Amino acid sequence: MPLFSAFASVLGSVLVPGTLAASSILILPRVGRRNVFSPVTTLRRLCEKPDGNGTHPLAALSVALAGTLGVGNITGVASALMSGGPGALFWMWIGALLVLPVKYLEVRLAVLCRRRDAGGYCGGAMYVLRDGLADLAGPGKAAAAGGVFALLCCLNSLVTGNIVQANAAACVLTSDRRLLCGIALGILVLVSVLCGTRRIERITSCVIPLLTGFYIIVCLHVILPNRVLLPWIFKTVLLSALSPRAAMGAAMGFSVRQAVRFGVMRGIFSNEAGCGTSPTAHAAADTQSPDHQASLGVAEVVFDTLVLCTLTGLVLLIADIRWGVLPWHETADAASVSMEAFSKASGATVASLIRLSVLLFAYSSIIAQFYYGMTAIRYLTKRKTAAILYGLASSVCPVIGAVIPAGMMWVGADLLLGSMTLINCSALVYLSRSARWAGTPR
Repeated sequence: MPLFSAFASVLGSVLVPGTLAASSILILPRVGRRNVFSPVTTLRRLCEKPDGNGTHPLAALSVALAGTLGVGNITGVASALMSGGPGALFWMWIGALLVLPVKYLEVRLAVLCRRRDAGGYCGGAMYVLRDGLADLAGPGKAAAAGGVFALLCCLNSLVTGNIVQANAAACVLTSDRRLLCGIALGILVLVSVLCGTRRIERITSCVIPLLTGFYIIVCLHVILPNRVLLPWIFKTVLLSALSPRAAMGAAMGFSVRQAVRFGVMRGIFSNEAGCGTSPTAHAAADTQSPDHQASLGVAEVVFDTLVLCTLTGLVLLIADIRWGVLPWHETADAASVSMEAFSKASGATVASLIRLSVLLFAYSSIIAQFYYGMTAIRYLTKRKTAAILYGLASSVCPVIGAVIPAGMMWVGADLLLGSMTLINCSALVYLSRSARWAGTPR
């Protein structure tokens, strides 16, 4: 366990941030700054109509958001702040801006490389690796690379997309009946699995907008009355992330390193940009062009991290100033700390509603991640036995997640997300060299 933890630390603090930064710098001029950073272009594309009668682009966006919103925005932010200090919030912002070109290209390629089957479109990073790298490595090796990514995607859906979500929901709802909570969540997941992927799209497109609107209102209810604290909070965040003393002293340098690690990695956990999972949902959309759906991917990251994660971070820091709720160490339970912050800042009734929201967010995230994992299974094999076993595993993992130690869980999540990000970004940089894949910059 210490060896895995050390590797996860190096992966999260050096390799992943460096890879994302280099990839973004190389990809941005090839896809065009206007495509990535123009709010007008993004908003115009949000209003596009689907070509056929399949999945609406906004429904595909809802599935992608279901896999990112919720637990990542609440417990993920709390975990980042406790482990990396207030400066982790700054690095979440930097990470979100940094990955926008990467997000744009990975969604664009997922739409270009998708396939149509009896249930509609299917695609994802594994198909991008298979089709995009065929000229470089040959069809066999490219398909094998896609297979490796598909296997990681399956494992990630069970760990990051299932066990982590169930653990947060169990910690938030109860401290002494976590196993019962895990069993209940597992039964709900099993019912959704039996209903099929179309029902998943309907559930997420209805649940996610309502939960998100409620969560924004609660956060603003806490932040606006305490707006006098905001200048001091933003100053603390910046100084914590960029203090000159941090670059001079070993201890302070380690602190900044931790802020970078947990800010970037929890940011990826929240918005999934660069790791290659959410393009699976975008690939299912009946969209007018790959560029239109790619713009929805950009909007997904902006809304998830720059808006919702910032709101959560401000609530937690306000609660810490008022009541000292944040223990500045990694071992505390992030879900419990988050709920204590909301309880003290907004009252017991609102905190209870937040607890229910976390359960629903966790549930929607699990079934969205099941959609990703099932797509990966179909890439690996057409046998129904594999799909059945994966469905059973997805129903059992909430029970495991409800009782597993948080430290072991987060190490596994960081290792999987980091490995997928390295593979995906390397392929994106290579493919961005061709106008066939990157498109015409605008």
